[in-house]
Amino acid sequence: MTDTDIAPVRAFLACDTPDAWVDAALDSLDTLLIDHANCEKKAAGTALNMLFRYVDRPRLLTVLSKIAREELRHFEQVLKMMHSRGVTYRQLSSSRYAAGLFAQVRQGEPARVIDTLIVGAIIEARSCERFYRLSRRMDGDLGRFYTDLLASEARHFRIYLSLARHCAESPITDRARELLQVERALILAPDRELRFHGGPPL
Repeated sequence: MTDTDIAPVRAFLACDTPDAWVDAALDSLDTLLIDHANCEKKAAGTALNMLFRYVDRPRLLTVLSKIAREELRHFEQVLKMMHSRGVTYRQLSSSRYAAGLFAQVRQGEPARVIDTLIVGAIIEARSCERFYRLSRRMDGDLGRFYTDLLASEARHFRIYLSLARHCAESPITDRARELLQVERALILAPDRELRFHGGPPL
């Protein structure tokens, strides 16, 4: 993916990943991979939860079932990468990122499904942007792996945003902007521990 290809993702997000986070991630690749694996599981879980909740929305069922399979495939690929690098899978505490975003989801439909889909788009966009930033400073198998993931994450971002627009009766621009400001605060606030969607180190 080129600078031109990533441009729509970066234009959508309210901020870039701080350089300090990229530096910290490159210094803690084992932790990064473990939390990345956790993120792929959570992404699959989000899609599956929506499959159970929105049985009356055929388009969501068709599209999100494919996303769930792809996210689980990504999880398997991260596990394989961890194994090749001798990284032992262990429990990590969750970052405040996803919880902070999903806490903003409104109750009652269709607001709930719209917000959930927008949050999904934001998370996928941030993942894409971070894969891009990391891959440009990595060599070898891990750099190629993150480069290969870029296209899938960018496609998932577009799909979630398209589904949000499909479910809404009016433009989602203002609501997306509100949620993106929450995401910006989460990304820029420092964290004591490195997480894939965390902020820069304290």
